[in-house]
Amino acid sequence: MPFLRFSTLAALLVSCLALDAGDWAAFRGTDGSGVGRDSDSLPTTWSPTANLAWKTPLPGPGVSSPIIVGQKIFVTCYSGYGLTQENPGQIENLVRHLVCVDIQTGRTLWQKAVKAALPEDPYTGIGVTAHGYASHTPVSDGHRVYAFYGKSGVHAYDLNGNKVWQADVGNESDPTKWGSSSSPVLHKDTVIVTASAESQAIIGLDRKTGKELWREEARGLDGMWGTPSLVSINNERTDLVMCVAKELWGLDPGSGKLRWFADATGAEQAYSSLVLNGNRVFAFTGRGGGSIAVDAGGKGNISENNIVWKGKETSSFGSPVGHNSKLYIVTRGILTVVDESTGQKINQARLQGVRQTGGRFGSLDYPSPVIVGDRLFSLNGSGQMFVFDLGELTQLAVNRVTAEKEMFGGTPAISNGKMVLRSSKHLYCVMDKGEAVSPDQAVVANTDDTPAAARGGRPEGSGGRIDPMSIFNGLDANKDKRVTEEELTGNRMADRLKTLDKDRDSVISEQEFRTGISSLFSRGGGGGGGYRGRGKDTRPDRPQRPELAE
Repeated sequence: MPFLRFSTLAALLVSCLALDAGDWAAFRGTDGSGVGRDSDSLPTTWSPTANLAWKTPLPGPGVSSPIIVGQKIFVTCYSGYGLTQENPGQIENLVRHLVCVDIQTGRTLWQKAVKAALPEDPYTGIGVTAHGYASHTPVSDGHRVYAFYGKSGVHAYDLNGNKVWQADVGNESDPTKWGSSSSPVLHKDTVIVTASAESQAIIGLDRKTGKELWREEARGLDGMWGTPSLVSINNERTDLVMCVAKELWGLDPGSGKLRWFADATGAEQAYSSLVLNGNRVFAFTGRGGGSIAVDAGGKGNISENNIVWKGKETSSFGSPVGHNSKLYIVTRGILTVVDESTGQKINQARLQGVRQTGGRFGSLDYPSPVIVGDRLFSLNGSGQMFVFDLGELTQLAVNRVTAEKEMFGGTPAISNGKMVLRSSKHLYCVMDKGEAVSPDQAVVANTDDTPAAARGGRPEGSGGRIDPMSIFNGLDANKDKRVTEEELTGNRMADRLKTLDKDRDSVISEQEFRTGISSLFSRGGGGGGGYRGRGKDTRPDRPQRPELAE
C-alpha cells in the first residue's frame, strides 16, 4: 500500500482488530492516508441519475466527514442554531447529531442527539460561520464510535446507538472564537483528542470508559485545526505527530509528553493534516508558510538533523495525499504535484470546469482529495468531483450528485466499491451501476479562464493581498456594476455579503462593496454582528509546548 509502512499497518490492525480491511473508520480512512483499497470498481463518471446508489436526508449541516464500519455509515451534523447569518436563532437550541445509515440502502438506522453545552462560540465572525458546529470527523474501533463535539465533549456509542460514555475536554474559546475541527484518533486503548480551542490541550481518554488517562496543555496548539497522525518509528515506538503553528511535534501517544519538535513553516495556522511515507512526515501549510519534510523520531529539537527539505508549495483547508513517491495538493482550483524526495513542484494542472463554490471570497473547499488505484478524486465545496488519471495527470471527468445548491464540506469515504459523500443536506452513495451519464446531464469540463478572484482565489500578482474589486467583479455575473441577491444565490457567504447593502435596496453597489468588504472579512470580523476583533485572552497561562518526555 502506498505511503504506509508494514509496521504502521500492523500496529493499526492490532489496535483495531474488529475493523474490516475495507472499512474507512476515521478521517481520511482507517490509516489516515486518504488512499482507498479494494475500490477500483468505483465509476469515473456519475450524475444525479446515473451511478448514484441512493440519497438520504440529514438532520442538518456539517463539514465533518463520513466514516464506514462494515455496513454502517456514521456522520455528524448540527441543527437548531447557526443555519443562516441573517437569522441564526437562539444558541440555546443548538443540537449535535450522530447519524447511522445503512450503506446498502441509505436507510437511517438510528440517530442520537446531544444538546450543546453552553457557553458556545456564537455564529458570528469568519470562523464558525464558515464551518459550523459539526466539524470533527468521528472515529471507530469496530466496537464503538467516538464523536467529538468541541465544548460539548466526546461521546461514545456502540454500533447500535447505545450510549457508552461521555467525557468533557474543556469549554474555553480562543480569542477569535473560531471553534475547532481536529478529529479524534485511536491508539491501542486510548482515544486521543486535540482540544485546541477548548482547553489548549491534547487529551488521552480510555476508549472503554472515557476516563481521562493523560492531558498535556500548550499554547502552541492555538491555530491548529488539522488531525494528528500516528507514525511508526520502529517495532517498539509510535509517535503522535502533528503540525502546529510554525512547528512539527512528535508526542508519546501513551502519555502525551513531547518527544521531539522541529521548525516547520512560518504559517500562523495549521489547517491540513500530514502525509506519511514510513517515518518521513510531509506537512503543507497555507498563507505565510510553505512545505516541509521531516524524518520523525529522535528526542528534543531535531530541526538540525531531521529536516529533509523545505519547499514553497502551500495548501489550504484540504489535506494533501501521497501516491507513488509524489505528493498531490489541490487548492484554489489547482492540482499541484510535488516530488516527495526534493519538495520541488514537478507538474501542475488546473481543474477544468470549476464552478464558484461559495464561502470566503467565493471559495471554501474543505474536502481533501482521495486516491483509488491510479485515479485522484477531488471534491470541492459546491459538490463538483474532479477525477484525474495520475499516470498522465489528465482530468477524466467532473461530476455532481445533485443539481441543487448544497455545500459539501466533508472528505469522501470509500469502501468496497462505494464512495459516500456528505453535503449540508444529504448523504450520497456513488457506485458503478453500469449506467452511462447522458450528455445533457454531464457537467462539461471546458477550459476555465475565469480570473482567480472570481473563482474564489486571490488575483494573480496580488502578493496575497485582497483586491476588493476583483472579488466584486467575480460576483457580478452580468457585469452591470451591481451584485443582486440572485447573483449571491448559492454563495456560502451570501448572508454576510448582504449586510453590505446599507440602503436596503437588495443590491450591493460598487461603493457599498468597496466600503464594507475590509471590515467584513477582517480577522475576527463578521457581517450581521458588526466587527468583532480579537478578544482579550482570559485563558490560564500555559507552556508553549507540552512537557518533554524523559
